Amino acid sequence: MSTTIARKKPFNVGRLLTWSLFALVLIVAPLLFKTSLALTMLSQMGYLIIICLSYNILLGQGGMLSFGHAVYVGLGSFIAIHAMNLAGKEGWPIPLVTIPLVGGLAGMFFAIILGFVTTKKAGTTFAMITLGIGELVASMALMFPGFFGGEGGITTDRVYGTPFFGATFGPQIQVYYLIAVYCFICTGLMYAFTGTPLGRMLNAVRDNPERVEFIGYNTQRVRYFAFIIAGFFAGIGGGLAAINFEIVNAADSLNAVRSGSYLLFTFLGGAVFFFGPMIGAVLLVFAAVLLSELSKAWQLYFGLVFVFMVMFAPGGIASLIMMNLRVARFGKFNRFWALYGGLLVAVIPVIIGAAALIEMIYHIQLNSALGPNLDFMRVSLDTSSVASWVGAAAILAIGLMLLEFVRRRFVLTWGHAQEEIEAEIKRKETA
Repeated sequence: MSTTIARKKPFNVGRLLTWSLFALVLIVAPLLFKTSLALTMLSQMGYLIIICLSYNILLGQGGMLSFGHAVYVGLGSFIAIHAMNLAGKEGWPIPLVTIPLVGGLAGMFFAIILGFVTTKKAGTTFAMITLGIGELVASMALMFPGFFGGEGGITTDRVYGTPFFGATFGPQIQVYYLIAVYCFICTGLMYAFTGTPLGRMLNAVRDNPERVEFIGYNTQRVRYFAFIIAGFFAGIGGGLAAINFEIVNAADSLNAVRSGSYLLFTFLGGAVFFFGPMIGAVLLVFAAVLLSELSKAWQLYFGLVFVFMVMFAPGGIASLIMMNLRVARFGKFNRFWALYGGLLVAVIPVIIGAAALIEMIYHIQLNSALGPNLDFMRVSLDTSSVASWVGAAAILAIGLMLLEFVRRRFVLTWGHAQEEIEAEIKRKETA
């Protein structure tokens, strides 16, 4: 007589705490940051997290480099805003809380149509096809002004119909919590997707498509299904953006620059880890809202950051966090406190010197009519004076020398720590 013993998976306390903390942050954030600017930024972070995570289904999980993800976000926004106008002016029974789902279904619909052709190829060919489709859709926006609204775009009023449990969604705080709810649910669903058979097979297609074909799976079909799912969540993010701004413009929503920003910041956050695109979405908002107001050269700064990340940390910020957590888990992090402090001290003059030079160059090119002087970090710089140029270059040079000195010591100490960790792992495996 055989006996079957049912085994249950252990309860993952760490995962429960992580998701509880995420929900708590979404709830408490607008209570701590109460200004209108902060609330606007938090709302943008919410739907951009969904968009960047949907893009990471393609890039991080499937290895599909797309230059046209803004197509599905933008078309989802346009369908969502037309649905809002139909509900508000024509009386269609479409509650505002379901508008993001309308955008998601629109994104999925266009992903079904365009994705079948796009996913026929992989690698560089796939990237070029997405770029071509993105440019095609962006150019079509000028051909159909009735749908896309021409240069002015489409506007709407999100306050319509009966209130939803007392919420009219006129105040920004109510819109934020609507975005937060969708952000939490969509993040959970996309995380759950990574553990499904389709999600695992998508990773296999990314890593070894020849072997996947050998065991009998259709790699194009796997990519196609993942593309549809990514389009659905991208459309949800687009629908939330339409609700937040009450206007959708083809020039801002469908162009290649928008797709490039999703790629850039998803990569900076860390495409190889699930939470990496969430970091990238936060950085995208800070870059677009704050840094763009501080300097006209903000795109140059982020371009430089992107180049350095590709060279020295291709796994993004998330990989840096995980590597340091690994060192801390093995009790080796104490030796790095002073080194990280030294890196911070060395990086500050590098940033100041380089930024001073860049700002003076931009001032000469763009604001020369305002005179040779410009304010930089509460210091007046004279672009016509040799002293300002020499001083900025000297600060940069000193910072670079300090950075190189600390970097060499850091690399040496890091290498020793990794060797000790690997030796400890081997001892545990052989014990």
